[in-house]
Amino acid sequence: MSRGGPQLALATAAFTVCFYAWSLLGPLGPDLQDELGLSELQLSAVVSVPVLLGSLMWIPLGWLTDRHGGRAVFTALLAFTPLPLIGLALWHDSLASLLVLGLLLGFAGASFAVGVPFVNRWYPPERQGVALGLYGMGMGGTVLGGLTAPVIADELGLSAPFWVATGLVVVMGAIFIALARDAPAAPSAGPRPGMLASLAVFRSSARAWALTLFYFLAFGGFVAMFLYLPKLLTAVHDLDKTDAGARSAGFALLAVVGRPLGGWISDRLGAERVLTWSFAATALLAILLTVGYEHMVVLTIACLTLGAALGVGTGAVFKLVAAWFPDRVGSVTGVVGAAGGLGGFFPPLVMALVYETTGGYAVGFLLFAVVAASCLLVLRALARPESRVSLGST
Repeated sequence: MSRGGPQLALATAAFTVCFYAWSLLGPLGPDLQDELGLSELQLSAVVSVPVLLGSLMWIPLGWLTDRHGGRAVFTALLAFTPLPLIGLALWHDSLASLLVLGLLLGFAGASFAVGVPFVNRWYPPERQGVALGLYGMGMGGTVLGGLTAPVIADELGLSAPFWVATGLVVVMGAIFIALARDAPAAPSAGPRPGMLASLAVFRSSARAWALTLFYFLAFGGFVAMFLYLPKLLTAVHDLDKTDAGARSAGFALLAVVGRPLGGWISDRLGAERVLTWSFAATALLAILLTVGYEHMVVLTIACLTLGAALGVGTGAVFKLVAAWFPDRVGSVTGVVGAAGGLGGFFPPLVMALVYETTGGYAVGFLLFAVVAASCLLVLRALARPESRVSLGST
């Protein structure tokens, strides 16, 4: 495993660059809304469409990684991603172009489903939690996007952030193809199953479906909050766009730091216990936001703490994936990640509809609390000894 460290670092850097590109429409949303005169619902659609295709592509890319290895699939992904970025740099002057090119940019968001099995194979089970948590710090690409994209746009225009991201992806792609190596393959008992056969576990395992629900909340909640915070801060608290982007980046930073911490603690105390803490904290903080989001101090404390709770939860979920489905990490990761992506796609649209209907965001945060409480109840049910028998073998 001596080569695992360099490969982990390389995969994390590639994931960071992909997420930087993938997240650009969120921090640039207020600028795009002003330039194009977008409604609340239209803006929510623009910032959410990369999440939609990204979530759908987690499934086939996870399976392809199981079948062909992370080096080949990640390289192909890095080669494709500059295309929608260049398109957005040249044609971001209409809602239609933003939706179509933003949808294609969603491929970059599926990078996580490629990196998880790529990294996982380099480490023994007792170290996979912290290794996958460290890889998950590539979510920090969203932090960089939130901090830099509005500043670059203010100084050089709306095209500039997309050109910068294009350059980063091209350079990263060249480095990755030169240095990345797949872990030595374990002996195979027979031919690899097709994609549908690999996903057959979802027909018989309640554990698999529970993981999708857990990641729908943990990762989906992180993505949704990061994408929508700039709009909430500018609309409710009258912050300028750069300040709103920086504060959103602070939320994302705590989630990024929380992810490896969640994996590390899960290696030692168990992922179920970590998720219990995460879901309980998320429910309580969402209730606090329901009644206090219009107060800046309450909003700041609640959002920063929520970022940490969601980050810890994301690290714990994939410890469970590796533990429960060690021979199908890529395929299961794909479906679980797709659920997380959908968890980031729908909430911004719901928040926009809630705002247009009620004139506020309280109902949206209350729904967030309900989902978190539901996850906690499911987790507690699955933790009972009698429930484990009915789950079936992994």
